[in-house]
This record gives sequence, structure tokens and C-alpha cells, in this order.
Amino acid sequence: MPKTTQATPPGKSLRKDFERARRVHPTGITGRERPTDIIANMFGAYVGRQERTAFELMRRSSKDDTCTFLTMSGAMTPAGLHQSCIIPLIERGLVDCLTTTGANLYHDAHRIIGHRIREIEPNAGDLQYRLARIIRIYDLGFWEETLLETDKLFSAILRGPEFQKKMTTVELHYLLGKAVAEIEDALGIESPSLLATAHRYGVPIFVGAVQDGSIFLNMVKLKRMLGDKFKCEIDVNDDVFEMGAMQHHCFGTLKKKMAIWILGGGVPKNYTLQGEPLLDQILGVPTHGFDYDVQFCVDPVDNGALSSCPAGEGHTWGKVSAESVQYGSMYVHCDVTAVFPWLTYALLSDPSIHRKPRRLYDSRNTAVAILQAQVDKRKKKLGSTIEYDLPKPKKPAKKKSKKK
Repeated sequence: MPKTTQATPPGKSLRKDFERARRVHPTGITGRERPTDIIANMFGAYVGRQERTAFELMRRSSKDDTCTFLTMSGAMTPAGLHQSCIIPLIERGLVDCLTTTGANLYHDAHRIIGHRIREIEPNAGDLQYRLARIIRIYDLGFWEETLLETDKLFSAILRGPEFQKKMTTVELHYLLGKAVAEIEDALGIESPSLLATAHRYGVPIFVGAVQDGSIFLNMVKLKRMLGDKFKCEIDVNDDVFEMGAMQHHCFGTLKKKMAIWILGGGVPKNYTLQGEPLLDQILGVPTHGFDYDVQFCVDPVDNGALSSCPAGEGHTWGKVSAESVQYGSMYVHCDVTAVFPWLTYALLSDPSIHRKPRRLYDSRNTAVAILQAQVDKRKKKLGSTIEYDLPKPKKPAKKKSKKK
């Protein structure tokens, strides 16, 4: 009789895979370790392991000269995260494009004109804070006059002749950055603002919900006060197209991989990620999505909210690549302010991670023209996407006349 081969028991196969997995066996911390050593060896499980994986992806994408799009929601500039992390990353050439909220850019300007943001007790009583005219952002506070003076600053800048036209949020914030940079130079400001830094390094700043911030509120005031003399207007159509053009420029013209580092969630996250569905699904321009997807957010991932949408879910929309889902994504369930400064320190402690600023802002007109040419090539095919056999409304029935 022929011999029969016995199948390998499933448990044995699983044990072999298990034996190949990384061992959790950190050594005692001495205080002499490099930051990268601490992250590599002391963060073995839970959110710590998520943090370690996120750092590995950030380092890999930085060394690969990847075009990095950073998104930032929440009240990050009042907390100083831009000064501790974002500005140093821009100066090292590691952030190529920024999407944030108007609030983050507005609150950043407080310090330029001499106002201070201070630590306060969040449970001291909001009724008392209001009587004292102290504005509270959780455990941060500043005088109400800070807002009024900052309103004056932006109102004065926005009345300049260079602003009297229709523009995208990228051009708006580049011009604001130029004006703020000149103010900083005149006053001898040592800690530059995010607006001024982005201008100096040619980093485009998108604001997806520009009308939901105090800079735009002052534009509303100027329009109502000055009427047709105030011609500053945001073209949201061109703004969305420009985001798609920037991404198409990175992977299509520069032939670079793309990374997205997401701090928080909200509009900045979706506004950046929707550039890929715009290209592929709406305009018919082939793309494959972001190659690296790293996010830091406190939201649970099971409630359907966009803020907490992980890379895998984003892949179903065409926002990130299949390779990213498998090997290049990490959702770190944490408060950004508790983790990101440490990862920035570890990243910048490696002197080999240093890139020449890409200055994507300088390429914006070329990028838009190239993408428009791609759309023009596809106009005939796209024609079928703008037609739909809409049901015709029913004609009202004629009323029968009553016979006498």
C-alpha cells in the first residue's frame, strides 16, 4: 500500500510564524541612549508600538525623498506645536505642503504683536473667565483684547493692493506670509510664525474651510464696509483643482512617492486626501493614492467619522495606495501634543535626514497648467460623465369641468 503523507497540523504552522515574530525584550534605560534607540527598542506594545511604527514610516518617507503633505487640525498653534515641531520640519525640508485651519494661522499671529498665551486651570470657572475677559482653549488662555488686536492686524494687511483680486487659499496665505514676514523682520521677532516660515520656504498652505476662521471673518467685515473697493475673493473651485494639481505634480512630474502625515483629523485631513479621488474618479487622470499614511488622532475608528478613518478605509475611496495599506500606514490613537514633539525630536536628531526645500509654491502655476492639459485631453471621454437621464416632471392632470 502507498504511504500517505500526514498534513502538517495548523497549530504547528502558526507556531513557526509566531517564532519568526519580533521578540519583546527591552533592556533597562540608562539615559545614554539615542532617541531612535529608545523608540526602536522600548516601545514594544499597544499605543507605544503604534508610535514606533509611525516613526519608522516618517523616517523612511523622509529618507526616500518623498513629497510630504502635512495636515493639522485642532488648536495646535495656541499650544505651540508649530514652533516646536512644524517649523523645524519645514526648515529641514521634510514638509512640502501644509493643510490646516484658518484658526491655526490666526492664533499664531497673537505672539507677533506682543500678546501672550498662558497656561490656565481649565476647571477654574468659565463664568469668572468671561467676567475677566479671558478667552479659554481648554488649559490655555489669553486676553480678549488679543483677538481684537489681531483682527486689526489682518484687516490692515488685507486692504493692501496685492489682495484685491480673486485667488486661492494658497495664494492668500502666501501673500499673508509675505506681509507677516516683513512685520517680523521690522520688529526683530526671533520666533517666526508659521505663515512667515511657509512663505520663506515656499510651502503652500491650503485651508479647506477658509470661511470657518477669523481671518475670513475680517474679510467679511471689509467687504461690508468697503463694498466694491474690497475685491479680495476666494475661488474655491480653483482651490480644489490646485490641490489635485499639486499632487499630480509630485507623482506625475517629479516622479516622487507621496506621504501624508495627519495631525488630528477634520477638514484638513479630508481636503488633502480628496485630491486623489478628484484626479482619478472625477477628472479621469490616473493616480494610485498616497504611498505613506501616518495619522495621530484621539477619535475611535468605528463611528464612521472622517477624522478617524484609517488608511484601509481610505483606500476604498482611492485616497491611499494598496501598498500603503499593507506596509506604509499607521493610525496612532493618541493626543497629537503628547506624542508628535517626541517623534519630531527623534527624527531631527538624525543629521542624515535633511532635504533641500522643494518649494512647491513656485511650481503651482506649472502644476495647474499640466493638470488642465490632462483634463483637456480627456474632454470627450469626460463628456459622458456630465450627462444623466433625469426623470421628467409629470404634467399636472387637467381638471374636469363640472357640468351644470
